Amino acid sequence: MKFNLLSKFRNQTVNHAGEKAFVLSPEMELYTAVVTWNLNDSFYEKDQERLVRLQKLIPACNPVFVGKLAVYARTKMYMRSVPLVLVTELAKLHSGDNLVARVTDGVIGRADEITELLACYELLNERKGTKKLNRLSKQLQKGLSTSFNRFDEYQFGKYNRDGAIKLRDALFLVHPKAKDELQQVLFNKIVNGDLQTPYTWETELSALGQLNFDSAEARAEAFRAKWEELIDSGKLGYMALLRNLRNIQEAGVSYAHFEKVCARLANADEVARAKQFPFRYLAAYRELINPVITKVPAQNLVNKLTTLMQGQNKGYTGELLDALEKAVQASAANIKGFGYETCVLLACDVSGSMQTPVSAKSKILLYDVGLMLAMLLQSRCKNVEVGMFGDTWKTIVVPRNNILGNVQEFYRREGEVGYSTNGYLVIQDLLQRREQMDKVFLFTDAQLWNSNNTADHIQNLWLRYKAEVSPNAKLYLFDLKGYGQAPLQILRNDVYLVAGWSDKVFEVLAALENGGSALDAINNIEL
Repeated sequence: MKFNLLSKFRNQTVNHAGEKAFVLSPEMELYTAVVTWNLNDSFYEKDQERLVRLQKLIPACNPVFVGKLAVYARTKMYMRSVPLVLVTELAKLHSGDNLVARVTDGVIGRADEITELLACYELLNERKGTKKLNRLSKQLQKGLSTSFNRFDEYQFGKYNRDGAIKLRDALFLVHPKAKDELQQVLFNKIVNGDLQTPYTWETELSALGQLNFDSAEARAEAFRAKWEELIDSGKLGYMALLRNLRNIQEAGVSYAHFEKVCARLANADEVARAKQFPFRYLAAYRELINPVITKVPAQNLVNKLTTLMQGQNKGYTGELLDALEKAVQASAANIKGFGYETCVLLACDVSGSMQTPVSAKSKILLYDVGLMLAMLLQSRCKNVEVGMFGDTWKTIVVPRNNILGNVQEFYRREGEVGYSTNGYLVIQDLLQRREQMDKVFLFTDAQLWNSNNTADHIQNLWLRYKAEVSPNAKLYLFDLKGYGQAPLQILRNDVYLVAGWSDKVFEVLAALENGGSALDAINNIEL
């Protein structure tokens, strides 16, 4: 009997809030830590602490899994920094085959990631100066050599930046073999510093900024003309367009060019190719909204904006907002939601720990990401109830096909529920109402606790709910921070864990619905 009790509690721990939680397997913990990675301190964990945790977890996992996770993070979750960390750590531990070479080639998606990986390798191996980097892992060197053969002069020129490790340094360190004479000419240009400066929006605007103008009006006219030229050229990438909407608007481009911008933003094919995090659209949306009116109800936003912008050459803001909404709708088109027959509850954590930026330079907070993912899923479900929890739990009625406006509505009202992490109230409310739900989703950093000092805990309440109200109900935790514990026992009693910021997390959800696991998408990666 004592051994049974020990077995029952051996996977229990406490979370950062001091509440009972459950440990994850090394693979599951590594997965959640990786796909929620960023480069600024989080509410409960410093950057260095997470890095050390990753370094301890990697040896506990199968090397092939680590390699597949690195490629998955880069190619499916669109992450750039953490895949380089994974391949660097893998190169320290694994040898004897070409796994590291294949993973290295798999995580290099842009020319600048060659030098970024070398800088990461130098840092994590505590080496300084390019001479020390001559002791490069042979398999990492082989993978980088393959990567060198994939890029052309435009790509090398675009990312030939003046960092601590330059492309020229990387070429000498890696010694890639040119595949033909033209590529050898290209490698010679890298060595001699003769790469052609590419035509990009950064280089064009930078060159224009160096010129002297007779007047402020002449300068403004030059920048207006340059933005129109860039829009016409097709050289302005989708991400650049998304990030420069306010600059384009303030430059006063013609309505014809505004139409082109809006058409590109809303184009479903462009959206699919751009592979943007969903919250990037929210950031662009917020940039167009004057901070003074950030908390205006969603249904009044366009009217209010039109009134404020009149006379400021910003009367097209409503069209840009509509284009962004269409873009987000297009990004959600392939998400597999649920039909009329499936009752779905979406609960968003808006507690204090969720109010930290997703990265050092971002204005987007962690709870914005949770709200965004919840609204994307809501747009694909027919029979759905949504709400938010902090000190209390409240459901909020919002239209189904207004994703960005809905996020803004929740953002405006988040203070109504306070800032604790009483996620147990979501399940307690379902129990009290005897409400039958088929699917319950919690978008959270998974650091749930009970600030009311009662005996209620989400694990016990979920078991009661399953037994008394809805035996076939499933609970999905969308972990947005990856601290390494879960508030419920995962893979028991129909409780599942999904992690990450990208809309690709819904592919994991689809795999779970089909009887798979959250790690299947990673294990299915080909190296």
